[in-house]
Amino acid sequence: MLTKPDRNEYNEFFARYIDLVPGDNLLDMLVNNEKQVKALLNEITEEQGKYRYAEGKWSLKEVIGHITENERIQTYRLLRISRGDQTLLPGYDQDVIMKDAPYDGWTNAQVLEDYLAVRQATYTLIRGIPDDHWIRVGNATNSALSARAFAYMLAGHEQHHLNVLRERYNV
Repeated sequence: MLTKPDRNEYNEFFARYIDLVPGDNLLDMLVNNEKQVKALLNEITEEQGKYRYAEGKWSLKEVIGHITENERIQTYRLLRISRGDQTLLPGYDQDVIMKDAPYDGWTNAQVLEDYLAVRQATYTLIRGIPDDHWIRVGNATNSALSARAFAYMLAGHEQHHLNVLRERYNV
């Protein structure tokens, strides 16, 4: 059963994301966040999707794109760790990834389509991980992290950015 990771299963840096997931409700949270993203991208105009709350900040569509890109990366790590791969998994630079990202040139519908495709893949990956594999530990960004820590981290990361959208983008 997928339950919230213990503090010894991840680096303290990731606690800020994992702590945003209440109890053992990871899948409920992913479904709820998906509904929020769908509603948001279906309700705003294309111009609103390009809104940035300050110079040099990502647009609203880029924030959703960043959530999507991060989920791609974290589920790749989740897959490898849950299968027992002990290879050191490197970190990534979100600013480099987003520098040439296409999201501002996409329609809101395209951003949503990409997000939903990745989310569907996340659901099928999570469903396919045997219960006893969730506590497997790998090494990512020079930190020991369990498979379930990655799952909770990606949900909490999304929640963090949805909170930012509410607070700074007024959506």
